[in-house]
Amino acid sequence: MEILIFFAAHWYLSLFTQTFFHHRYAAHQMFTMNKFWERVFHFLSFVFQGSSYLSPYSYAIMHRMHHAHADTELDPHSPKYDSNLFTMMWRTKTIYSNIFYGRVEIDSKWKKDLPEWRWFDIFADRWVIRIAWGLFYVWYYVMFAEFWWMYLLLPVHFVMGPVHGAIINWFAHKYGYTNFKVSDTSKNLMPVDIFMLGEGYHNNHHKHGARANFGFKWHEIDPVYVVIRLLSAVGIVKLKLQPVSKG
Repeated sequence: MEILIFFAAHWYLSLFTQTFFHHRYAAHQMFTMNKFWERVFHFLSFVFQGSSYLSPYSYAIMHRMHHAHADTELDPHSPKYDSNLFTMMWRTKTIYSNIFYGRVEIDSKWKKDLPEWRWFDIFADRWVIRIAWGLFYVWYYVMFAEFWWMYLLLPVHFVMGPVHGAIINWFAHKYGYTNFKVSDTSKNLMPVDIFMLGEGYHNNHHKHGARANFGFKWHEIDPVYVVIRLLSAVGIVKLKLQPVSKG
């Protein structure tokens, strides 16, 4: 039971920081927060994402490029230009690394209002830190795994972030349903998104890129939007004026 709880906690906490901080805050600036809370969520992203931690700064640049060039040859991750899931993931990783290490020139328009904590991101990106997280996951499984099949979950911990990204960037451009006609192949993966905390409403998000609530129809519940509203109510974040939703 401890293993399943640990896996679920890592899955959802890692995913929460990715969608709340990296995606909705860093990339889209759907809400604002002061520097103190920005650093708090930046640090929590490192704790919850662990060995697959991504720099919010570099992630946001790459994601903005994705929206601007969705399903074109300039898209950092599109099933249209990769033969399989793993080649897309590797290309995404290469583009992210090039951005993170400054190997490519980035237009200033992609870098506006991004959360910067460079020394911390460099620290979190070190292989010794990533390996330390991996050893922690292995230790936890050795201590608490009751059945051999539980170890099949262990590799997912090592690459939790890329797994989350692949689910959306590959599968949500191939399978699902659409609420809106858009210029790309984005789709909503499931009517009730219990696995991806609202990220699965990908077609909705591509139509309304500035809208903090990824759900649109009555059954499309976005739990992270509920958290954003609560944090806004207590003054931790300030939700920006939301665009009017039109079909």
